[in-house]
Parts: sequence; C-alpha cells; structure tokens
Amino acid sequence: MGTLHKRFLYIGLAAIILIILPNSIYAQTKPDALQSYRNGNFEEAIGICKQELQENPSNLESYVVLSWSLVKLARYDEALVYAKKGLELNRYDVRIIEVLGEIAYFQGRNNEALRYFQQYVTLAPEGSRIDLVYYFLGELYIRLGRYRHADIALSTAVRFVSGNALWWNRLGFARENTGELRNAITAYEKALALNPNLADAQRGLERCKERLAGR
Repeated sequence: MGTLHKRFLYIGLAAIILIILPNSIYAQTKPDALQSYRNGNFEEAIGICKQELQENPSNLESYVVLSWSLVKLARYDEALVYAKKGLELNRYDVRIIEVLGEIAYFQGRNNEALRYFQQYVTLAPEGSRIDLVYYFLGELYIRLGRYRHADIALSTAVRFVSGNALWWNRLGFARENTGELRNAITAYEKALALNPNLADAQRGLERCKERLAGR
C-alpha cells in the first residue's frame, strides 16, 4: 500500500472517529430519567423528563416516567395532566393506563380507577405491573364493600408477590368481612410470618379467633 493511500486511509478513519465519538460521549452523559426514577430520585427524574418534553413534546417515554415520578411525590393533579397527554399519544399504552388508575385511586375516584385497572388486566394480563394492579383492585373493592371481589383480587396479587406482608393483611381483612374466618386466619398468619410486628394483622387474627370461639 502506497504512502499516499495510507495517508488518505488514516484521514478517513479519523473523520469517522470524530463523527462517532461526540455521539458516543453524548449517549454516555445524557441524563437517564428512568434510572433516576428507579434510584428514587423523583425530582431529578421530573426535571429530566420535562427537559426531554421541551425538546420533543411527542416523547411518550418521558410522559410515562414523569407521571410515575409525580405520583411517587403525591403530586396527583400534575401527574394527571401529563398522563392524559401521554394517553393522547397512545390510548392503549398500558403504562399510562395503569398510572391513570393510580392517580384516580389516590384522588378517591374509585369507579374511574376500577375502569383503568380492569383495562390494564385486559390488555396486559402478564404486564410488569400486574401484581400492583391486582392489589389496587383489591383495595378498591374493599372501599366499595365488595369483599368477595376484593378476596379474588388480593389472592391474585399475593400469587404474583407472595412476600408482601401488607397485601396478606389486606387479604385477611377482605376474607374476614366475607365471613371466611378460617381463610382470613390463614392470611393474617402469613402476614405475621412475614412481619411479626404488623399490628393490624395481629388484631385481625385475634378478632377472627374470638369469632370462631364464640360460634
């Protein structure tokens, strides 16, 4: 290979590196909103997402992470605004549907929350948040006094996540209110096995045992 040819080859390689390198550096240094959210840095995630939306108002991922982060900080009105904008971009995005369910739940709009969570179950029966969705469904049915429905929803939730003491406790409460005292005791005992200091579960267990003894 001639000297001139080598020189042009090196120049070409250098040009390619100069084109690729800035993009590579940018990719490495660009803030990651999802990572900030997962690390619990919700304010940071919000700031990153809002900056991303200034650059690209059609960035659905930014609406998702922004809504999640706002919900974590109990800023539900603000979360609702952004979640609805995300829904306008994709009405079937299950992440947006789920977070709209959470927002409605925390704002006390029970029937609306039910609709969103039921829609999530229909669209994503094995979705990444299906365990949480069944938990919220159980809590909503308890609010509405539909304890058998709550039993079914919470039983499903603990099948997905068996190590959550609070969920077992709420399952015990739902069963207690349907009169299924022995099944309620099983759930309360499971809750206490996971967390012996859970006072609600201890009281529920004592109530159920007293009721059984009085029969």
